[in-house]
Amino acid sequence: MHSPSLWQALRAPRYLLSGWPWRSAAYLLSGVVVGLATLVSLLLLAVTGSALAVVLIGVPLLLMFALAGIPVAALERRRMRLVDPVVLADAHREPAGTGPAAWVRVRLKEPITWRELGYALLFAFVLWPLEAVVLGTVLGVSGGLLATPVVMATVGGGEEVRVLKIWLADSYPQAFAAALVGALLLPVLAYPLGVVAAGRAALTRQLLSSPDAAVDSRIQELGRSRMRLVDAFEAERRRIERDLHDGAQQRLVALSMTLGLARLENPGEPLGGLLAKAHDEAGTALVEIRELIRGIHPQVLTDRGLKDAVEDVADRSTVPVDVRFELPGRLSEPVETAAYFAVSEALANVAKHSGADHAEVSGRIADGELVVEVRDDGAGGADFAGGSGLQGVADRISVLDGHLLVSSPAGGPTVFRVRIPCPPGDTPSGTPSRTPTGASTRTPTRTRT
Repeated sequence: MHSPSLWQALRAPRYLLSGWPWRSAAYLLSGVVVGLATLVSLLLLAVTGSALAVVLIGVPLLLMFALAGIPVAALERRRMRLVDPVVLADAHREPAGTGPAAWVRVRLKEPITWRELGYALLFAFVLWPLEAVVLGTVLGVSGGLLATPVVMATVGGGEEVRVLKIWLADSYPQAFAAALVGALLLPVLAYPLGVVAAGRAALTRQLLSSPDAAVDSRIQELGRSRMRLVDAFEAERRRIERDLHDGAQQRLVALSMTLGLARLENPGEPLGGLLAKAHDEAGTALVEIRELIRGIHPQVLTDRGLKDAVEDVADRSTVPVDVRFELPGRLSEPVETAAYFAVSEALANVAKHSGADHAEVSGRIADGELVVEVRDDGAGGADFAGGSGLQGVADRISVLDGHLLVSSPAGGPTVFRVRIPCPPGDTPSGTPSRTPTGASTRTPTRTRT
């Protein structure tokens, strides 16, 4: 894989008048500096870590040696921008957990980590010395020729000077002729300097590119697109809820009031009976549309959070439900929404299919995840093939990298468990937590009878 801009610039007539020769020289010169520092660092880590490994003090140093390729590669990706504007993406994955231990575990399992270590060793022992030779040759030859008059006037006492330790110049005309040759040679040598820099960047890109980087990038983009679709879906749900609440529901309320007044004005038959029937139908439609609005996105979830929203669902369940939640305040909106609808679906299945006498809902934060569990004492036998409800919950949870586990053997009990990643500090901005950060709330056992 070539560096497009530099290779194209080398073929362009105005290459010498552009900044590419200087950028190529800066790239190679900085490579010499970074490579020398890498060599010293790797030798110190390897020697010191090996010597102290017997007393266990050297183990962290050897671990640092194994991971030393990561900062070197990160610096190389940035340094490449001098000659290659195409960004070389970091192929490392984000660790699922938090803290240094989780980061180290993920890095040691990644093939790209060991590729980067191999690159750091190659860079330290082979590449930067070659860069130094090329850069020293170009600058040494041109610079030595250009400096001939100055060297003759200072070191040679104005009498003679050996040019590049090859040719003896014993007069100023010869010295200035050598300087003129150096001036003419400098732009000529700028081309091989650019070729070496471009080849060096191409080698870096080849060695530091992960074979699966393109696939991982597409997977990440698919994940982001799914999140955007979920956000758009939730925004549309809220819009529909708002339109129903402010439009159709208010019209039904007005219609019900009008029919009620009409019944008072016309109590006789047969008109009175028709008005009473219409009034009852309007009341039934109003109840149904209120239930529909609550199912689209309950206001209690927005205003008071997951725990209170789950308590509201439990209060409306036909099966007695105990609710136990231990949460450090509010969670992010996508997490709360996904968990709420998962619990709603689970309790709906309990009421419709389980034949249970009692159910329990619990929620807590464990290992950076929100864990919500619905348990009932019903007949069991729940499965994904029985309908789209459980599959829909699983799809919604998977967008957030969560997992749905259902255990429902014949005869029960049924356990419905949802795990959703919920990193620390995952609190929606602008939504005050009802408890201080780090505090716990525990809902007493509540049973609806």
